[in-house]
Amino acid sequence: MQGWLGFELRVALRFLREGRMQTLLIIVGVAAGVAVVAYISALISGLQGSTLDKTLGAQAHLVLRAPDDLVTPARLADGTQALTETQPRVQRLRSVANWQALVPLLEQMAPIAAVSPMVSGSGLALRGEAAQAIALVGVELERYERIVGLRSKVVSGSARLDPGEAILGRELAADLGVRVGDRVTLQTTVGGRNVSDAVRVTALVDLGVRDLNRRTVIVPLRAAQSLLGLPGGATVLDMTLKDVWTANELAAELRERYPYKVESWQENNAQLVSALNAQSVSTALIRGVVMIVVVLGIASVLVVSVVQKRREIGILRAMGATRGQVLRVFLVQGAVVGALGSALGMLLAVALIWAFTHFVRGSDGLPLFSITLPLATALQVAGIATLCGVLAAIAPARRAAAMDPAQAIRI
Repeated sequence: MQGWLGFELRVALRFLREGRMQTLLIIVGVAAGVAVVAYISALISGLQGSTLDKTLGAQAHLVLRAPDDLVTPARLADGTQALTETQPRVQRLRSVANWQALVPLLEQMAPIAAVSPMVSGSGLALRGEAAQAIALVGVELERYERIVGLRSKVVSGSARLDPGEAILGRELAADLGVRVGDRVTLQTTVGGRNVSDAVRVTALVDLGVRDLNRRTVIVPLRAAQSLLGLPGGATVLDMTLKDVWTANELAAELRERYPYKVESWQENNAQLVSALNAQSVSTALIRGVVMIVVVLGIASVLVVSVVQKRREIGILRAMGATRGQVLRVFLVQGAVVGALGSALGMLLAVALIWAFTHFVRGSDGLPLFSITLPLATALQVAGIATLCGVLAAIAPARRAAAMDPAQAIRI
């Protein structure tokens, strides 16, 4: 600090102190801009994280199933030409071929965190006079836990899936008048005949989506195989990934490697992904506009400072200060204003986040979602603001450095 920067820093701080009101106003302006950028970044990040958690909390990142049945035209006579076409047909429940051998192969792939076989189909849940259409889901509980974190969604009872037991969605249980420990009859149709089984409810869950809560019944894998007429089968292999944003690339890779239908959560939630991308673009635009305003604000104040300090600059030059030293004086001013504004802005952003967390509530009285300001984001925003302060000072600094000492002193 006592080297080449010591002189520049002392002069820069003196100039800032002499114009206290201007300095205070621009620091407050920078702080407001930094606070807006940091708060908006944290808010959008929290909103996107909450949305993804709710969306992916009840579904897999990747779903592998048997390929669709298609009707293709009969073979034409030689010499006859026709447009090749395929016609979708009514899809029946089909098991993924060789799924038992496929599961360990998928688990060995580095991007995949967990694989869970599932049998799913439609049916009815009966309780006395009440009957509700259901989506019957058969799983191995420990594997399925790694896909959706089922135990964390339990609102009543204890998540167990021993033979003869089932887990129901909260709204479905209310519609049937069922509580934990009650018995429910599950009924399906296989090959034109009804198949039923009585199960005891061990837990009620909130899957985060009311429609799912109203129709989901989870049973052991073997029970679903029996009820849906797929002994030893699995209609779906659910997968959780270590990085959710690699789902599309991995889905394409699996389609090339295996003859199965593979869908990613991004494909199944295309509108959500588009909305998240639009939010990210909007946030980037807001950050850019605010930083431009910060640059213009600092630059305008330093331009005025150059005009006001013209005589002092001339004296400094006459006393031996080089053009480079004068240039650095104003660059240091810009950096100091940017750094002080960043520090104050971060404190303001933290206060805004605290106010949002404690005072903004949903209809249930709970916070809408959790937002935090990661240290990396705070340092990034502060660093950009400080850099903007330096960049804003370049033009005024060059103007000051170019002054003729004799002319500046005479003015």
